[in-house]
Amino acid sequence: MTTSPPLQSSISTPTVQQIQTDRVTQLAEKYWAPHTAEHRFEFEPNVVEDIYMQDIRGSNFSIRRIMVLEFSQYLENFLWPNYKPGASLAHILSIVIMVNEKFRERVQVWQAFRKQSEHFGDFFQRVLHACLEDELLINLREQTALLVFLNHCFNSMEEVLCRDQVKRLVSLSMWVSLQSNRREYEFKKNPKWKKYWRAIQRKDKPDQIEKLTWERTFLHKLMLKFLSVLNTIGEEGICPTDKVHYCERFLELLIDLEALLPTRRFFNTVLDDCHVVVQCSLSGLVRRPEGHLFSQVSLIFNINCI
Repeated sequence: MTTSPPLQSSISTPTVQQIQTDRVTQLAEKYWAPHTAEHRFEFEPNVVEDIYMQDIRGSNFSIRRIMVLEFSQYLENFLWPNYKPGASLAHILSIVIMVNEKFRERVQVWQAFRKQSEHFGDFFQRVLHACLEDELLINLREQTALLVFLNHCFNSMEEVLCRDQVKRLVSLSMWVSLQSNRREYEFKKNPKWKKYWRAIQRKDKPDQIEKLTWERTFLHKLMLKFLSVLNTIGEEGICPTDKVHYCERFLELLIDLEALLPTRRFFNTVLDDCHVVVQCSLSGLVRRPEGHLFSQVSLIFNINCI
């Protein structure tokens, strides 16, 4: 199981004085600081947009800026309490970034979401759709953050909120992504699974088929997207850093899905059907100096898939 890296010594933690004079702290005093509960301003979506464009994306996802936001309790006192279905993309990505920061700092994460859990399903669905968006709408740096968040969710299956969402992505029904011949071959090896498969199909409601099929094919589509990004990196020429980081984080996600028994059981077959292991081994990235870490992670991935 992969874990978030420890705080790097090269990342200087903001001083108390810097935090007190920071613009984020000034905004917190107006909108979400705990001690201002009685006289704080009403929630304004534009504040989320402004902070995302200036302090998160605008700072090139500076860890120092995100640390200041975390220190101000931005997620638990402003972002999540004010999340509603239909929230902006900046709101979705801001929550994702703050959750990733909490995991990086190894502090409690899911408690804040339990207080307004009725909207978590909608939020998670928005994250899934964002993972498959075009790079023109959500750049690779942001999509990498989404992958990291998704991995945290899979690694938090002890949390009911997460388990209820991710289990639908890795159940037997995800075999709808398999080629029919491969699926029948697997059923011959495991006849009881074919009975479960038929039972699932009987229970599916016609008005939910489209939504269910989208969820069941999500990881398959995500793997195809990863391969499309990987295949744009040749052995020579330009090698964008954001593409390399995306591929590295995606392999980490696959490694964890393979390491967890509740996710590996049916996911492994879909993974094999996509030939991801072979395509990683034959990719141009593994032959480049920039792909050194990718090559190491790919080796671990190959071993886990054996």
